[in-house]
Amino acid sequence: QVQLVESGGGLVQPGGSLRLSCAASGSIYSINTMGWYRQAPGKERELVARIITGSTPTYEDSVKGRFTISRDNAKNTVYLQMNSLKPEDTAVYYCNAQIAQFVAVGRLGEYDYWGQGTQVTVSS
Repeated sequence: QVQLVESGGGLVQPGGSLRLSCAASGSIYSINTMGWYRQAPGKERELVARIITGSTPTYEDSVKGRFTISRDNAKNTVYLQMNSLKPEDTAVYYCNAQIAQFVAVGRLGEYDYWGQGTQVTVSS
């Protein structure tokens, strides 16, 4: 089994910064994609940023230039540095990863995992 454990959320004033972390642990062969989603009250979950192995990170338009996603492959960890935070960034942020695991001898499967969510509140 695999676990994604998030940390780093909290309350910050507009214009402030936060850094989210998400560490994957368990039965992992490799991780293809790691990303961050968010869900504000009354809204659908949306992709914030995603980083695919060997590719350039992608961002939702409203966070471009303010958020930066990065990975430490040795630690199976993804980070989201959030700067110039705005009240509209307030949401529960979820880590997501597509992880390859052995399902049988010599046979790999890829599965989608989610973290438990961490609250980010931007308010004065």
